[in-house]
Amino acid sequence: MRRKKKRRAVKRVTITKRRVDVLRLGESLVDDQVRGIVVRRLRTGSISYGLRYSSGGRQKWLSLGLHGRLTPSQARDLAQQRAGEVAAGRDPLAEDQAERAADAHTVNAVLDAFVERHVRKNLRAGAEVERVFNTCVRPAIGSKPICELRRRDVVELLDVIEDRGSPVMADRTLAHLRKALRWWATRDDAFVPPIVPGMARTKPAERARRRTLTDEEICDVWHALDIADVPACYPNYVRALLLTAQRRDEVARMSWGEIQDDTWIIPAERYKTAVENIVPLTVTVQQLLGKPQKRGFVFSTTYGDLPFSGFSKAKAALDKAVAELHKREKRKPIPHWTLHDLRRTARSLISRAGVPADIAERVLGHKIPGVRGVYDRHEYVTEKRDALQKLAVLVERILNPADNVVQIPASGTTNRVLNRPFSTGW
Repeated sequence: MRRKKKRRAVKRVTITKRRVDVLRLGESLVDDQVRGIVVRRLRTGSISYGLRYSSGGRQKWLSLGLHGRLTPSQARDLAQQRAGEVAAGRDPLAEDQAERAADAHTVNAVLDAFVERHVRKNLRAGAEVERVFNTCVRPAIGSKPICELRRRDVVELLDVIEDRGSPVMADRTLAHLRKALRWWATRDDAFVPPIVPGMARTKPAERARRRTLTDEEICDVWHALDIADVPACYPNYVRALLLTAQRRDEVARMSWGEIQDDTWIIPAERYKTAVENIVPLTVTVQQLLGKPQKRGFVFSTTYGDLPFSGFSKAKAALDKAVAELHKREKRKPIPHWTLHDLRRTARSLISRAGVPADIAERVLGHKIPGVRGVYDRHEYVTEKRDALQKLAVLVERILNPADNVVQIPASGTTNRVLNRPFSTGW
């Protein structure tokens, strides 16, 4: 006879934001306040609240929502409401499935299909596309049958966003919605997207940012990182943005598996140009990264399980630290800047260091236009390494203008840029 396995007792705890934030992949918590409520971190990295209940003699799982959209207390309130439906003899999971079947041809259903089949598979900024749909599109026109969607509906949606003082956000919403509707048009013979040219609220030239940080601002940001109330990995992450000249999300998602000796290879599937990008790592950058690990993400607040993602909160803390420096020294506040401005700043500094424009563009991973871009398949690793080395030297001169001779620190030594050993987020 087969021996029945003893079911391991699950420890019940009060689910709090702090406990949820430190969940590792595959881990879950069972709440001791409301019976049946569970929170778990999925293999994708997202955190989901759910309710376990019995209906018709079967155990069922009802998803309540994702952490970030729901707080633990909101999840409890929603779980109690759905548990009340079960106590009244209803089956909330079956009702939700029936409702989704009835809404199979709404704008929401089209967006669901677009996200599932296209966004999550093909777009690097998929999370941002989903956020725009959830906050801007679904509340306004999500329940509308797709066949009844009219140009006026889209215009009114954009008007609301623009009237909030966000014309650029209105254009981003328009771009994401246009792509979703064109995708649906390839699958539905009768559907014609109601979006036409001229609906944008701004012009590309108006949206283009030209902001670069001055030498003084680079020093302010660099030193403010030492006093800002930010996660341990954030200061070296921001410095790596400037010294590698790569994009925000690419550096945030840097993993140890992508680093081979002194070279970082960004896979084609997560690079904007869909081509593998080879980024040489200077000694300075290698010190920023810290001691190599066997696995995981380099910049992480979860011991490498997930990449750093708290951009808004950390940037606000950094801006506050910079403002405090300026106030202490009775200087005017620094103009608004973004993390992407560091990439533009790095590109300008590379030119200032005397690097040819063609090599500078390759350092940034930009696609070389024309016939040269098609036929010249040389990787220019040596030239890119030289360019990034010159960038590191120039940044150090900016941070230490009194030094007549700049020396790149040897591996394992204290970095003169920070005047202390590099620290990591591990």
